Amino acid sequence: MYAGAQDQWDLRRCVDYALENNISVRQSDVQKRIAVLVADQNKKSRLPNANFTSNTGYQFGRSIDPTTNLFTNQQLLFQGFQFNTDVTIYNWNRLKHSINASRLESEAAAADVEKNKNDIALNVATGYLTALLSKVQVDIVGVQLKQSQSQLADTRKRVEAGTLPELNAVDLEAQVARDSASLIGAEATFQLNLLSLKGLLNLDAEQPFSISIPPVEMIPVDPIADLQPKMVFEMAQKNQPVVKANELRKQSLEHFIKAARSSLYPTIFAFGGLASNFASTNRKITGVDFLGYSDPNPANGVVNVDGTLVAIQNPNIKINQSNRGFGEMWSGWGTQLSNNFRQNIGVGISIPILSGFQSRTNYERSKLNLQNANLVIENANQQLKRDIYTAYTNALSSLQKFNATKTSLDAAERSYTFASRRYELGLLSTLELITSQTNLTRARIDKANAQFDYVFRMKVLEFYKGQGIKL
Repeated sequence: MYAGAQDQWDLRRCVDYALENNISVRQSDVQKRIAVLVADQNKKSRLPNANFTSNTGYQFGRSIDPTTNLFTNQQLLFQGFQFNTDVTIYNWNRLKHSINASRLESEAAAADVEKNKNDIALNVATGYLTALLSKVQVDIVGVQLKQSQSQLADTRKRVEAGTLPELNAVDLEAQVARDSASLIGAEATFQLNLLSLKGLLNLDAEQPFSISIPPVEMIPVDPIADLQPKMVFEMAQKNQPVVKANELRKQSLEHFIKAARSSLYPTIFAFGGLASNFASTNRKITGVDFLGYSDPNPANGVVNVDGTLVAIQNPNIKINQSNRGFGEMWSGWGTQLSNNFRQNIGVGISIPILSGFQSRTNYERSKLNLQNANLVIENANQQLKRDIYTAYTNALSSLQKFNATKTSLDAAERSYTFASRRYELGLLSTLELITSQTNLTRARIDKANAQFDYVFRMKVLEFYKGQGIKL
């Protein structure tokens, strides 16, 4: 919902809105949630593995009957059930170290979110102060324009009365035109700065937006003596999220090394399983026909009857078969599953022998990753220290510059007061009055620039000290 133009945004509101809506912060929050999921998944890896499979189908041609394990040429309806489970008994604490590593990585991801929030807060404060400065410059140029217009009106009256030449009025008309152009430029700069601030907040460019204008002299600033760089650096090492994130990732990599080393050793595990199956042909016996006996044949065997060898006659029979219906093929399903039910349980050991030296390479790479993490921490600490000492130097310089511009503004105001009086008495030319007025405007702008720059530099030091961003 769009806010009305009269709705004023202060810095606190801008920062809070940016922390909730800035895309960079939201992306880092997604990465944190992914890391938490990975850590939770690794924690659950201690649980046993369990799988259940079932299959039902129809066999054609020469195949193996799953219930007899013999070849058959008959069509078969089959169904099988199997449940398997295994659990790691001991693997040199590989799971433990993997769990700790992923937990620390998730904590580092959470610290990254805080780092991004701090960065966004600092960027929003910078954008907010820049917009404030440009608004102050609009006001300063606006005051100058009104002064020029007032002087032009007064001079025009004198020209018409014949006490001043027409040239004086023409010079002031040119000055009014220049001041009007300056005001237009200052207002355009202010609107562009507001647009940049809206971008940081992830606000739609067409949304009405305005900021509150607190008096810059009312913005609280810590004394420079309380922001000595050595003390600020020591505090920054304790409270800055980037320092915490780097240290957590280092600890995570230490556990990854131990986990990678564990993969070089055997793993002991227990296993168990349950299974059964069913099979049924598509043929059924419908009856048997007796066709008599075969002719006597000694090759089929003989029997001794009262001393006489009599050849055995085999009976000739015909088995009548027909196809079963689909429902009939399920006959005996429960009995077969019960008769074919089997179980297994045992203990096993997996010994890594040769896998293209992948485990060894992973172990060596994890050690190099830790060395790189130490270098990252060292570089980050050096950069943080440089940033703090640079911020302190800039703050000190800005304070000195601000004090100098205050003196310069006092002198410019006195000079303009004297110039106005002399102009009114006809003792000063219009050009000299315009020059004095321009110098006053420049002194005001320089003082505003120096004051805002000083406030911003001090806020940066307060940020590193851990006090956040506040105006």
